[in-house]
Amino acid sequence: MADSALVVIRTFINDFDAGIARTALEAAGIESMIQSDDCGGMRPHLWMGGIDLLVRSEDAPFAEEVLSGAKTNG
Repeated sequence: MADSALVVIRTFINDFDAGIARTALEAAGIESMIQSDDCGGMRPHLWMGGIDLLVRSEDAPFAEEVLSGAKTNG
């Protein structure tokens, strides 16, 4: 994910849901990354703002479509 602006596509309250969404994006060929502020899972009590799923800004419209479709089909 070099040299491209990243945008938050969704924010989740747990790693499991964020991972499922990231897997759906990867299956659609969209690179993504998860960002959280919990010391890499070592200190979950530090979590305050959610777990963000980020994609390249140019991939955001397709990522929204993928996640919306995954949500309605699941």
